[in-house]
Amino acid sequence: MKKVAIYNLKGGVGKTATAVNLAYCAANSGLKTLLLDLDPQGASSFYFKVKPSKKFSAEKFAHGKKIFKNLKETDYRNLDLLPSDFSFRSLDLIFDEEKKRERTLNKILSSFQSSYDLVIMDCPASIGVDAENVFYAADVLLIPVIPTILSIETLNRVLAFLKELGHQKKKTVGFFAQVDGRKKMHKDTVFNHTIKDEPFLKSTIPFSSEIEKMGIYRAPVTARHPNCRSSKAFFALWQEFKKKHLKK
Repeated sequence: MKKVAIYNLKGGVGKTATAVNLAYCAANSGLKTLLLDLDPQGASSFYFKVKPSKKFSAEKFAHGKKIFKNLKETDYRNLDLLPSDFSFRSLDLIFDEEKKRERTLNKILSSFQSSYDLVIMDCPASIGVDAENVFYAADVLLIPVIPTILSIETLNRVLAFLKELGHQKKKTVGFFAQVDGRKKMHKDTVFNHTIKDEPFLKSTIPFSSEIEKMGIYRAPVTARHPNCRSSKAFFALWQEFKKKHLKK
């Protein structure tokens, strides 16, 4: 089982859109996939029309209680979701109380080992103990980056923090999202950073109204409009990422 975290310290860069669409792409390719919504905003859960049980909470999740009872099937074959609850805003504090605090999430995920081929985590924009848990548990960190100077700087800070924590050998992969081809700075930034193999993928995701409309029709754009430009971009991103970073 591979574990992929869609993470960025910066908000509003397309983490949830990426998590939702790559989870669909993975499931559509035949991989038994779990989308783990760790963000208290619950956007991934909203997109899939899934609500958590009223009795489920961050504390129960962190202690490994009733997790399998709260797994939800989505409308798509091979794709399950563990929905977020607003109490997940306290995960940082709950993890901090555990004996091996940075390994709590990894212990939870180990229970899915025989059930799924791939776990994709939609992570909140944080840098606390919950982020440390994500860093420890994930096999690959996939980081969406807007092609601007500040977004690139944020990525560099994340890489520096990973090194500080001793995770410098962790696979960390960036890709450009919300790319506006009309803007010279966007085009130049993408070109200057994707001519190298690492840490950026060559596939990019365009700025698109179709992606924004996911909140209206509550489905992955890759499922709703598989032939549109944005969907083709997500399918290409998935294929490149799978080929380079999900090899057994």
